[in-house]
Amino acid sequence: MGNSFEDLDLDRLRRRRSEKWRLHPPDVLPAFIAEMDYDLAEPVLAALRSAIDRSDCGYANPSGLGEAYARFAAARHGWTVDPGRVHLVPDVMAGVEAIFLLTTEPGDGVVINTPVYPPFFAHIANAGRRVVEVPLVFRDGRWGLDFDALEAAFAAGARGYLLCSPHNPTGRVFSAADLGRIGSLAERYGVTVVSDEIHASLALPGARHTPFVAAGGAAAEHGVTLASTSKAFNVAGLKGAVAVAGSASMQAVLGRLPAACQYGAGLLGVLASEAAWDAGDDWLDALIRQLDHARAEFGRLLGERLPQARYVPPEASYRPGWTAARWTWGPSRPRCSCAGAGWPSAGGSTSARRATASSG
Repeated sequence: MGNSFEDLDLDRLRRRRSEKWRLHPPDVLPAFIAEMDYDLAEPVLAALRSAIDRSDCGYANPSGLGEAYARFAAARHGWTVDPGRVHLVPDVMAGVEAIFLLTTEPGDGVVINTPVYPPFFAHIANAGRRVVEVPLVFRDGRWGLDFDALEAAFAAGARGYLLCSPHNPTGRVFSAADLGRIGSLAERYGVTVVSDEIHASLALPGARHTPFVAAGGAAAEHGVTLASTSKAFNVAGLKGAVAVAGSASMQAVLGRLPAACQYGAGLLGVLASEAAWDAGDDWLDALIRQLDHARAEFGRLLGERLPQARYVPPEASYRPGWTAARWTWGPSRPRCSCAGAGWPSAGGSTSARRATASSG
């Protein structure tokens, strides 16, 4: 790992072929997409190199993936997972679409908590379902769920809930009590809860992430947790995530996932995920220390240079804190206009002439 968390070479980063480094011209510092700039964890690199050395680039096979995730979930979240209830999907959003196609009917409402990751809108529409917005509320200095509005949406007929936990872009980590309350409402109104937990591994000091179905009871009965190494270990392009059932009934649902969910995933994504979950803890701990430092430093700089901004430090993820932004609402979705240019991505430099940012 060396000193890769501190010494980043902007010229080297610009040689990357990912969307982040190719969409804009060279004078733009791209902070618009959720990719980190740090080098890969050594266990992940070793697994990928080994696969290439043996020309192992065929179709994905998930054997061993459930066991790797179960070990990681136990160590990281205190959650006992049955490996047999862990199902391979290409990525979190592909899992979202597939599960709602199995559990809701065309035209059904699916609740989301805005402001939220913008592709939620498109993927719900792609599944032939209807977006129902239940905005987060800001009270007592932090973002939270509006349970009265959530119940009203369920009572009005919404049959799905796409929960973003930890929440993107606010960085809020919901409490186990909040998750249990969601589960109770889901049981009362017959709602399927699909929990996007792509940032779960990036809970920062002072917060503890609880996987939705780990809340037990009604949450486990009506929920599915979607997890991935793509954000914490920066391997989104390799394609591999997991859907985890919390109950026999949801296991039956996941057992009907289409074959495309396995064959749309990449073998390198499976191998990288196993390596990250089995051997990436030391690297991840070092990353979280770095992100915690960056969070504090961002708050200090913002206080000095833009004291009028309201800054709520995120509890998870590598976003510095989106409450320093001005949210403007269109007819169906928010747009983010940054309150000041130069927001770096993790480890990024602010030396470029322009910077981009979005809620992606």
